Amino acid sequence: QVQLVESGGGLVQPGGSLRLSCVASGFTFSSYVMRWYRQAPGKERELVASIGRTGDGTNYADSVKGRFTISRDNAKNTMYLQMNSLLPEDTAVYYCNRRSATYEYWGQGTQVTVSS
Repeated sequence: QVQLVESGGGLVQPGGSLRLSCVASGFTFSSYVMRWYRQAPGKERELVASIGRTGDGTNYADSVKGRFTISRDNAKNTMYLQMNSLLPEDTAVYYCNRRSATYEYWGQGTQVTVSS
């Protein structure tokens, strides 16, 4: 059974940092591209970043380039999102994602709130 469990969200002031984690189980983690998405209130879910199976091939949304860094540790079945220089518009629920040919798997999400 595929499970994705996010953690690390919270309340942070503008300019602050957070590190999100996504622990995966129930599948061979190193065989899949992994992604972080986010969804702000009243907005559609958007792709934030993706990372290739070995940790290369990273891609970022323009809105987070230079501020966020995606990484993974295949030995720990864990993906990370280091978020620096956070802005109020980064406030959202952040989800990790794994796709198969026929299905998408999502975690329960972790809330990130950027506010003074």
